[in-house]
Amino acid sequence: MTEPNAYAALVGHTHLFPGARCRIQGLPDARAFASAPEPADIHLWLSDGTATPAEFRTEPTAGPALTVAAHTTAAGTPIADRTWAVKGIAPKGDEVELTIGAPIRG
Repeated sequence: MTEPNAYAALVGHTHLFPGARCRIQGLPDARAFASAPEPADIHLWLSDGTATPAEFRTEPTAGPALTVAAHTTAAGTPIADRTWAVKGIAPKGDEVELTIGAPIRG
């Protein structure tokens, strides 16, 4: 899922949930990405030091989404792969903050 040149994204929690935020780092132009998001490979870093591949994608009908690979937290809790709706995309300095929405079924 994730390419070696994936963008890093930091999460302030050990897992994602509706309302959680993650910040994508290293984008060439954060403002341009926030106003016209494009698909991107991401390496998600959670607050417990766990890292997992993810993919940000844009769908014309469904809107932006973040698909996160299955992983295990530092405490040993298995987390299944899941796709989350992205309900907010905003530039924050030279980063882009994604606000996570509800999980997408299907």
